[in-house]
Amino acid sequence: MKADITIPKVENVFLAAVQEWNDEFMDMVWYVFLINDSDYDLESVMVVSKAFGTLDGEMKKTSILRHAYVTIPAISAVKIELVEKSVLALNNEFMVTYFIGNTLYDKKFIFRKNTINEKATEEVPILWKRGVVVK
Repeated sequence: MKADITIPKVENVFLAAVQEWNDEFMDMVWYVFLINDSDYDLESVMVVSKAFGTLDGEMKKTSILRHAYVTIPAISAVKIELVEKSVLALNNEFMVTYFIGNTLYDKKFIFRKNTINEKATEEVPILWKRGVVVK
């Protein structure tokens, strides 16, 4: 039975952490974007995020956040959430699930601890801003 199940590979869909000005915090903060660099609209998109890891010898984890989008058009990006500075020292995990047609796609993206930083940035397709990309 398991041999009959095909799991499609996620291609041209990825996450990027980009620094932007936030008027509320009066500071530059990191936002995570879902980038759809494919030729297909993503339908019924669900993003589940959490952060976890060890800080000062103590295991820490954040609450689970859930985001839902009806459609993310082809060749576009959507801002998912702000990543608070205190959780940059933790692993930030994003589980992304969506449909293209009748096919379900699912992938776990992880920004490893301390990898979201200015030294690790590159130009992000679609946004044309500098950011940290995970594929």
